[in-house]
Amino acid sequence: MRNVFLDAVDHVERAVLPIGTDYPPGHLLDWHEHRRAQFLYGATGVMVVDTVAGTWTVPPERAVLIPAATQHRVRMLGVSTRSLYIEPDTVPWWPAACTVVDVPPLLRELLLSATEFEADYSLSGREGCIAALLLHEIAARTPLPFHVALPPSTDLAELCREYLAAPDVSITNAAWARRAAQSERAFTRRFRAETGVSPAVWRARARLLAAVPLLRTASVTEVSGRLGYASPAAFTVAFARVFGSPPSRFTRSGQGGGPPPAGTYPTYGSCAPTPSPAGSKRPAE
Repeated sequence: MRNVFLDAVDHVERAVLPIGTDYPPGHLLDWHEHRRAQFLYGATGVMVVDTVAGTWTVPPERAVLIPAATQHRVRMLGVSTRSLYIEPDTVPWWPAACTVVDVPPLLRELLLSATEFEADYSLSGREGCIAALLLHEIAARTPLPFHVALPPSTDLAELCREYLAAPDVSITNAAWARRAAQSERAFTRRFRAETGVSPAVWRARARLLAAVPLLRTASVTEVSGRLGYASPAAFTVAFARVFGSPPSRFTRSGQGGGPPPAGTYPTYGSCAPTPSPAGSKRPAE
């Protein structure tokens, strides 16, 4: 899938190209990649980003860092995005895999301002300073655990993608082992070798990840029931243990989420403003 507007400005000599776009609910940006690294921020709604290596769910007011030349697809659930397309050489500290991060108020306001720039905005004045500051702020972000890894084997990855599309608490290791034509012990050992966790642990995390988009339109009680938890309390405890905030923070009445977990993201080089560039507010993911 080509990004027509990005293609039209990609040649502009700016390290950072900001672009803002609104998407209808359920819109799918099918498999594609960008020459530049991408900082994809969802000002509203929830995004689900897939690569061959895993799935990242991006709650409202969060963003995902996508490495350059990474094949990915994005499902938009009522999303208004603000994206930065960044020359890879400008951000040698960019993560090698997709990473969900928090977006504090300063970074949010900088993004909103930047998407008003012309593609060839001035590097020497206010716009150039904002573009440079955006990179400093992104480099200081904290990674958030809104993802699950996918096994590299095609058959195991297919099982996992099916489960992500329709989490079912009744699925067992034995059922998956039969699908893979292996004994349960051999299957579990293979799955753990490819993902680092057991199939049961993987499914439990996948069910919690699936809760994030569901909480946009359903209550904590409804979501806990749909995902097979014994009670809303049990669901809340499991959700908060993995994601650091209770599920109520992700409902319509409580959207925003709690403070990010402790940790540090790599810092961005020197403080000198670097050539930092822009885009616009048209169709682009």
